[in-house]
Amino acid sequence: MRPLGELRAEFPLLETCTYLNSNSTGAIPRGAEAVLQRYWKTLASWRDEAWAEWIPAVGAYADGLAALVGGRPGTVITDSNLSVLLGRLATCFEYGAPRNRVVITDLEFPTVPFIWKGFERYGAETVIVRSENGRIDEERLCAAIDERTLLVCVSHASFATGALLDLRPVAERCRATGALLAVDAYQSVGIVPIDVQELGVDFLLAGAHKWLCGGIESAFLYVRPELLPSLSPAATGWMAGANPLSFGPTEDYAPGIGRFASGTPAVLPALLSRPGLDLLAGVGVDAIRAHSLRCTTRIMERADEAGFQVLTPRPPEQRGGVVALRFAGDAAVTRRLVERGFVCSYRGALRVAPHFYNSLEEVERFMDELTREAHDV
Repeated sequence: MRPLGELRAEFPLLETCTYLNSNSTGAIPRGAEAVLQRYWKTLASWRDEAWAEWIPAVGAYADGLAALVGGRPGTVITDSNLSVLLGRLATCFEYGAPRNRVVITDLEFPTVPFIWKGFERYGAETVIVRSENGRIDEERLCAAIDERTLLVCVSHASFATGALLDLRPVAERCRATGALLAVDAYQSVGIVPIDVQELGVDFLLAGAHKWLCGGIESAFLYVRPELLPSLSPAATGWMAGANPLSFGPTEDYAPGIGRFASGTPAVLPALLSRPGLDLLAGVGVDAIRAHSLRCTTRIMERADEAGFQVLTPRPPEQRGGVVALRFAGDAAVTRRLVERGFVCSYRGALRVAPHFYNSLEEVERFMDELTREAHDV
């Protein structure tokens, strides 16, 4: 296992700024540059035989993602973004009453309620569980799940506040009522340990360009393998067939996770994302989580000293990798910080997101600058 301090040299972006923005877009390692060069050389001397290398490489990346979240090989498919994959998953179901409810929360990323609103035309009934003090109460969420619930679709970690949902009681309630559980883990995979088999998660969706330090256009879907034979996406493509490379008529779906493929695979985003995944796997998510908690705890301490409102829950088990802060002029301060090379993001509050390549010294420098800027407003 490589020491965290050694890994900073793998990320050229860190040489140019103080970067605490991994919840928005993670730094990408320099190994991705060699991937781009190989990709260009392949295109510049194109032969169709390139697919014989590319398709197994994309599959190997998907299996690496499966291992990261505790899944078995052959349980993850990649595509261009989470919205595409969630929409495809949604086409697997009938929405006839009485089991037609989809339970979500008011802390979801905008794609989630928008997709399920679209499926209301097919009979889906969306139930929204309200948050309190920036997080979802697990008991309140579980109370909304009953025998009318087809699917529960919730974020593991909130993009807005960093609040972390305890998936265990939610998964248990889903099993007790016969509902399925789909988890949006975009803001937790790579910064919080997840074991889909141990939790009993049915579906998990996430992407590479935040905590996984990968390509922008790369997302993935995990499906519990026991469910695969019963799922037939209506939104599909030729690569989802049982024998796509025969280029003959498609008679049936692929027997495994391949049934969630679509058209021609998004090769480059997967290849670009492999170096980041390999670095994370070499460190281990447990070590990354411990470092993240040290950094976010210090951010909260400094925020308290400066008089900022901390929107992120305080208990470690209730927060992911983001600390959301609110104070007078916070949007303008975010812009000024970014201009000065202290990179963070704003989504209704200033969000600070250290990762395994950041140091506590960087956190201190960032909070020094943030405090000065905020007090100048």
